[in-house]
Amino acid sequence: MIRSSTAPYGVTLLRVSLGILFLAHVALKVFVFTIPGFVAYFASLHLPAILAYGTIALEALGGIALVLGIYAPWVAIPLALEMLGTIVIVHGANGWLFTNKGGGWEYPAFWSVSLFALSLLGDGAYALRPASQRAA
Repeated sequence: MIRSSTAPYGVTLLRVSLGILFLAHVALKVFVFTIPGFVAYFASLHLPAILAYGTIALEALGGIALVLGIYAPWVAIPLALEMLGTIVIVHGANGWLFTNKGGGWEYPAFWSVSLFALSLLGDGAYALRPASQRAA
């Protein structure tokens, strides 16, 4: 049974924590690996540079949108697809554990499932721009 009195707050907790994770994830790319370093990494994977810039933009803008609650269920979908892409292109061949060299696939898989769950649950409480308004 879902507790209707507290469920919106649980969704908010999920939404905000996922948003903060994406902001931390993009900060790692920008401040530690640097943007040119991240672009070079994409090139080493035989991916176009434009995808590296798109990834940075998606994670930064998506993270902000999740934290603030701006169309969160819709924002969660491309972020989940990005995480699934990291499994296919980067982490899938590295095995289960993310502590493996190159990182395993369980962390991005869990992240993807959490984002898909958020897309099904809705915005939660305190969303600035809910994806849909409920009828009273």
